[in-house]
Amino acid sequence: LRCCTAASVVTDGSGAAADERSLYIMRVVQIAVMCVLALTVVFGIFFLGCNLLIKSEGMINFLVKDRRPSKEVEAVVVGPY
Repeated sequence: LRCCTAASVVTDGSGAAADERSLYIMRVVQIAVMCVLALTVVFGIFFLGCNLLIKSEGMINFLVKDRRPSKEVEAVVVGPY
């Protein structure tokens, strides 16, 4: 924006260094914000997946019947010995 104004044509060059520095700072801030957002999304997906996995294991355990042998089978197995 500053390159198109009449004031930037008259300056001695010190304004250009300040513009480059503020542009650099703005770029670093943008990169930092994008890194934080990307990490937030990655950890959000990870924890959501872990939560769904835990819930699905609970549902599977709820649906699977207990497979303990009955007491009659134990009596037959223990009898011959």
